[in-house]
Amino acid sequence: MTPIRYGMVGGGPGAFIGAVHRMAASLDREFELVAGAFSADPSKSRDMGEGLGLHGGRVYGDFREMISAEEEREDGIDVVVIVTPNHLHYPVAHACLMAGLHVICDKPMTTTTEHADTLCHMASERGLVFAVTYNYTGYPMVKEARERVAAGELGALRKVVVEYSQGWLRTLLEAEGQKQAEWRGDPDRAGVSSALGDIGTHAFNLLHYVTGLETHRVFADAGTVVEGRVLEDDATVLLELDRGVRGVMLVSQVATGERNHLRLRVYGADGALDWCQEDPNRLRLLDPDGTETMLFRGGELGAGAVDATRLPGGHPEGFIEAFANIYRGVARAIRNEGDEGEAAPDYPTVQDGCVGVHFVHRAVESSQSKTWVEMSQVSANMDTTI
Repeated sequence: MTPIRYGMVGGGPGAFIGAVHRMAASLDREFELVAGAFSADPSKSRDMGEGLGLHGGRVYGDFREMISAEEEREDGIDVVVIVTPNHLHYPVAHACLMAGLHVICDKPMTTTTEHADTLCHMASERGLVFAVTYNYTGYPMVKEARERVAAGELGALRKVVVEYSQGWLRTLLEAEGQKQAEWRGDPDRAGVSSALGDIGTHAFNLLHYVTGLETHRVFADAGTVVEGRVLEDDATVLLELDRGVRGVMLVSQVATGERNHLRLRVYGADGALDWCQEDPNRLRLLDPDGTETMLFRGGELGAGAVDATRLPGGHPEGFIEAFANIYRGVARAIRNEGDEGEAAPDYPTVQDGCVGVHFVHRAVESSQSKTWVEMSQVSANMDTTI
């Protein structure tokens, strides 16, 4: 099958997530990187493109140049992957949609709710695929958790606890010129939030994906622990979910010693489940009497987990494979696969991205006002935000 041609914006020298996207996109040979505007510095962009083996004529100084030039080619790009700092997500995505290009965008989708709503409408009106890389939904055992909740195995849901703790910003790393910390701590590039926008949005999406519950109200306490930091590095959020289900979210970038501790626990009347990203091949089930059952990736699982599994049990799969599952879902959507027994495309959509942006802003608003704040929701048909 002919690979889907993509161009990348961002992901230049020193950028962690750009390399992850490139590895994930290549794993199933569904995508081929053919063009890029990898850095705001044209010379760095050229060097990056050369290192990746791209033809020099398809390495560009900025994203507008890339979109314009690729439109003129018979073998031009079909998709643009956006892996820039947050403030550039909207202008790049907007230009891509205007040009009729599909989009794969890192999170958070935009820095404002108005821009998020606009992209949601545009993608729907133009019939374009727009994915937001909430990559943790790509893990097989997350899909297994989702199927078991949907099947009612936990009974009526009562409480959800999601935590995303890191310790990498326990010092004022941005003052030392560390690239990843520097832009995340800058409101002009990161937006209104650091911890909530960077990792809290992942935790929120994971909760929503597994439980299927919408959030109606939030009460947040977000603050700055490290002196001299502008944006928050720690937050606790209470969530009022569908049917009176209670939710708690813990988010921190200053949890000393923690690496990438994303954990979800869902409690129902008849059982509970527990999944942790640092041990992603296992799903812990709990019965009311305290009996624990451990499920392993590669075992007898549901269709979603099986479809997302690449290796036999006992051979660990992890971050790149989960990321690649998002790309595979996008490829299926672009190719309109999913019929005749094929697994339906399963990837985080522009709607998920829009809801995530609204969550971050409502949580920041709640923390500032010290009150419960209503969560706006994006309608199911993706045409209207209310």
